[in-house]
Amino acid sequence: MIDVSFGPDEQILWPASVLAGVAMCAAVYDLTRHVSSRCSKSYNGLTDMHKVEWNNRGFSTFHALAAAAVSFYLLVISNLFSEDAHSAIMIGRKSWLSDAMFGGSLGYFLTDLAMILWYFPRLGGKEYLLHHGLSMYAISLALLSGKGHFYILMVLFTEATTPFVNLRWYLDLAGRKGSKLYLYNGLALFVGWLVARIILFVYFFSHMYFHFDQVKSVFPLGFYSILTVPPVLSLMNLLWFLKICKGMVKTLCKAKQSASVKKD
Repeated sequence: MIDVSFGPDEQILWPASVLAGVAMCAAVYDLTRHVSSRCSKSYNGLTDMHKVEWNNRGFSTFHALAAAAVSFYLLVISNLFSEDAHSAIMIGRKSWLSDAMFGGSLGYFLTDLAMILWYFPRLGGKEYLLHHGLSMYAISLALLSGKGHFYILMVLFTEATTPFVNLRWYLDLAGRKGSKLYLYNGLALFVGWLVARIILFVYFFSHMYFHFDQVKSVFPLGFYSILTVPPVLSLMNLLWFLKICKGMVKTLCKAKQSASVKKD
C-alpha cells in the first residue's frame, strides 16, 4: 500500500498546483493564439486544426521550459539531493517545490491528454497516449508517496528537448524547412535529445543500480514501477531518437545539395 502523506500543506498545495497547471495551459493557449494572429503571417493562413495544434504547442513549450528549469535547479543547484546535505535517504527526499512542479505537470498532462483524445489522432497517436499515461502515473505515485522525487525530476528534465521539437514543427508548417534556422534547430534537437533523453537515462539507471538498497526500501508498487516505467520511457526515447537521426541525415543531405547547386 502507498503511505500517502496528505497533511495540511499538501491539502492546499497539491490541488492548487494541479489547477495552476490547467490554468497555465488555458492562459498560454489563448496568449499564443492572440500573439500569433497579430505577429505571424503564417498563422493566419493555417487551417483550424493546424491553429489548434499551433496553440497547443505553445503551452507545451511553456511547460517544458518550466519543468526543465525547476528540475535543473532542484537536481543540480540546490542541495536537496546532495549526498552529505541531509540525513534522509536520497529516495525519500522532497520539497514543496518538487511537489508544486509535479502538481503543475499533472495539470499540463491532463490538459494535453484531454486535447489529444478530443482531436484524436490529429494531435498525436497511441504513442502519445502511452507517454502521457505513464508520465501521469509515475508523477502521481511520487507525489502521493513522497518517494522517488529525484528520479521523477530527472525524467521531467527530459522535457528540455520539447521546445526544439515544437520549433521544428513551426518552421516546417511555415514553409521554412530549407532555412538555416531549421538546420541549426535540428542539430540542437539531435544533441539535446542525445544528452537529455539518452545519456541522462544511462546515468538514471546507473544511479538506481548503485542506490538499489534505497530503491528496494520503497513500497512494493513504487518499487516495481521504478523497475518498469523508466525502461519503457527510455525505449520510446530511443525509437524517437532514431527518427530524429534519420531526419537530420535527410536535412544535412539537402543542405549539401543546395550548397552544391549554388556553387555550380
